[in-house]
Amino acid sequence: MKQVPSKSVSRFSLEKLKNKSEWLIYLVPFAVGVIIFTLYPIINVFLTSFKENFNYMTKEFSGWGLGNYTYVLQDPYFHQALKNTFFYVFIVIPISTCLAVLIATLLNQKIKFSGLFQTAYFLPMVTSTIAVGLAWRFMFNYKSGVFNYFLGLFGIDAINWLQVTTGNFPALCIYGIWAILPFTIILLLSGLQNIDPMYYTAAKVDGAGPIRIFFKITVPLLMPTIFLVMIVNTISCFKVFNELFPLFSGPGVANNLYTAVYYIYYQFRIQIPSRYGYATAAAVILFGIIFVFTMLQRIIEKKLKN
Repeated sequence: MKQVPSKSVSRFSLEKLKNKSEWLIYLVPFAVGVIIFTLYPIINVFLTSFKENFNYMTKEFSGWGLGNYTYVLQDPYFHQALKNTFFYVFIVIPISTCLAVLIATLLNQKIKFSGLFQTAYFLPMVTSTIAVGLAWRFMFNYKSGVFNYFLGLFGIDAINWLQVTTGNFPALCIYGIWAILPFTIILLLSGLQNIDPMYYTAAKVDGAGPIRIFFKITVPLLMPTIFLVMIVNTISCFKVFNELFPLFSGPGVANNLYTAVYYIYYQFRIQIPSRYGYATAAAVILFGIIFVFTMLQRIIEKKLKN
C-alpha cells in the first residue's frame, strides 16, 4: 500500500485546521466587545450589589452581605418607583400595541400616498431628541397647547399637564406611547408583509368582510410578531428614563414620577455621597423583574401556540 508523504499530511492538516478556525477569526472581535462591554459590567454590578458601604472612588467596602438589598426593598422611594414603572408598563404596552397593529395594517394596504404616511410615522426615529422634547412641551402647554385645544373643542376643561402632579403621569404615558410607536410599527409591518396573500384571497372568496378577515386571519398570523413586539417594548418600558427629561427635566414637578431606572440614577449620580451599592442592588432587582415578565410572556406565547 502506497504511503502518503509526511509533508503532504502535515500540509493537509494545517489547511484543514485553518478552514475550521476561520470562523473564529471573525468571531473574536465581536466576542471581545461582548465580554468587555456586556458580560463584565453585568458580573461587576451583580458582585458590587453585595458589597456593603462600597466606595466607588477607592473601591473599598466594609464586607459582603445583603445590606444593600435590605435598604432598597425598604426604601419608600423605591416602592414608588416600582409602582410608577408597573403602571407605565401596563398602560403603554397594550395601548401602543393595539395602535401599532391598526396603523401597520392600514399602511400595508395599497392606498394613495402610503409612502408619505409611512415616512410620517417613522420620522420620530430620526428626529433630534431635543427638538422632540421641545415640541411635546409646547403641545402639553396649559394655555396654548394642542392637547388642551382639542379638549376644549369637546367642552372639556384644560389640563395642566406639566405643572400639576395629576397631569404628569398621563402626559408621560402619552409621550411614551408615541415614542415607541415607530419601532413597533416597523416590526409589525414586516410581519404583515410576510403573510401569504392567498389567505386573504380565500377569505374574500368565502365572503368574509374586512373586520372578520382582520380578527380571523391578520391577528392570528401576526401573533408571533405581536409577542416579539410586546417583549421588546416591555423591556424598554421597564427602563423608562429618557422620557422624563424632555417633559419635566426630572421625575415630575414634585418628584412624583420616580421610575426604577431614575431611582438607580439618583442613588449613583445625584445622591451625595454616591450610594453605588444601593444603585447596583436596585439594578439587579429590576433585572430580575424584567426577566420574570419576559419568561411569563414566553410561556403565554407557547401555550397560545399549542
